[in-house]
Amino acid sequence: MNPRLQSLRQILPLAWPVFIGQLAVLAYSTIDTLLVARHSATDLAALAVGSAVYTSVFVGLMGVVLAISPLAGQLFGAKRITEAGDSLHQAAWLAIFLTVIGEIILWFPQPFLALSHAEGEIAAKVRDYLRMLGIALPAALLFTAYRGFNTAVSRPKAVMALQIGGLALKFPASALLIGGFTLGPLHVPPLGAVGCAIATAIVMWSQLLIALQVLRRDPFYAGFGFGTGGLHRPRKETLTRLLKLGIPMGASVLIEVTGFTFMAIFIARLGTTPVAGHQLCANLVAMMFMLPLAQANACSTLVAQALGARDYAAARRLGWHGLEIALAIAFVLGALIFSLRGQVLGLYTNDAAIIAAALPLLGWVWLFHVADAGQTVSAFVLRAHHIATMPMVIYAFAIWGLGLGGGYWLAFGEHDIALPRLMQGAMGFWSAASVGLAAAATGLGLLLALVHRREVPRHRD
Repeated sequence: MNPRLQSLRQILPLAWPVFIGQLAVLAYSTIDTLLVARHSATDLAALAVGSAVYTSVFVGLMGVVLAISPLAGQLFGAKRITEAGDSLHQAAWLAIFLTVIGEIILWFPQPFLALSHAEGEIAAKVRDYLRMLGIALPAALLFTAYRGFNTAVSRPKAVMALQIGGLALKFPASALLIGGFTLGPLHVPPLGAVGCAIATAIVMWSQLLIALQVLRRDPFYAGFGFGTGGLHRPRKETLTRLLKLGIPMGASVLIEVTGFTFMAIFIARLGTTPVAGHQLCANLVAMMFMLPLAQANACSTLVAQALGARDYAAARRLGWHGLEIALAIAFVLGALIFSLRGQVLGLYTNDAAIIAAALPLLGWVWLFHVADAGQTVSAFVLRAHHIATMPMVIYAFAIWGLGLGGGYWLAFGEHDIALPRLMQGAMGFWSAASVGLAAAATGLGLLLALVHRREVPRHRD
């Protein structure tokens, strides 16, 4: 069998449930964006800033918790089933601790509001939005541990089912709370962006409660030691391993996402219409990103399991072929979206001013998406090898330095030369972000090639 076809046949069964599940999760924000865009421009601007802040906080903490995936994946591949099960308990303790840090930031978001220059009604809406999401945060991080564990043991459908169920609950909840409703004596006024946050909290806690029942009742998990009873006691050795891998992972994810979300915060300085246009493009790019993210998860799982089984040839083959496949698919998808960009934006809104603000930004989507696919798959495969510190350094230089720093300079800096229009305002941020992602993809790809050249990849039992 052709080696690439063999790799594709191994990747696909794990990738498609992750893709569907993550697409369902992204649909939460898509639904919010569509509904709020039709509610008011002020609430849409508040949603753009508020979601950027929450995403920046959540994904950094999420990245630390997701250290369970490469850890449990190698243990599962090595047939150390009980230890793999205990790693979920330890990841849950880690999620609880990180929740405290996240809550403090969400309840006191003044630094983010200052960066975005959000004032008055928009600032008030952002504060209320973030505090409501603070209710969702504990459940979201604990569910992240559940998701990471299931990915590691090749059971992504268990997560996908809950994420699709969450979407079925999210749409009516957001629709009712954003626009308000009256049901008998109960009257809920229109809540706009804040209604989105309340709906998210309802979904997150519902998912977590069902996930706990699945762990206890599904026979698949019996061998892992999930039965009645509560959490195992914290284990210093396992928590140390999670933190040693998770902190640079979380920092890398934080750098990657804040390089993007801080674009919204800075673009908000340009006015309500530019940030609303950016929000539409950001949501579209995030939706496209779900495909390489699913492939990255599948590749990371297979590589980690192969390393645990000491099948180093399979680990190298799956990692490299996964990257090649992801880049090819991203190129085709990017070309399709670029050619249909006008029609795609029309699906979001009929507001001509917002479409006019968003349309020029989509010129960078093609390069942005291909580079995003390359850096994501490379980073996930490196994590399966328990390599996370060097990728963090690459991310900091490429995404914060070239991307965010370059974008800020193009948009707000004083220039001795006249810049072309494609480098001004919001366009400056998007052009620099695309270049930064391309640099990250190149650096991580070269690092992955170096790892693959080693006869025995670095990893710990």
